[in-house]
Amino acid sequence: MPPFLNEIEDDLLARRARADRKNWLGKGEGIDLTLQILRTKRIETQRLTRIALVDIDLPSFKNR
Repeated sequence: MPPFLNEIEDDLLARRARADRKNWLGKGEGIDLTLQILRTKRIETQRLTRIALVDIDLPSFKNR
């Protein structure tokens, strides 16, 4: 997922630069909000990948 989020961020940054060049203020604000959400998602994804999996070793029930 992180590489995909990086691709999206690159695209959004290019769109933001275009909005600045064209002086599209409302469009730029929308892109900024989307970038903020994307960066929050990236942080959450990184946090989740650092969490160690725990093996709870469930007992198996064999047929009697």
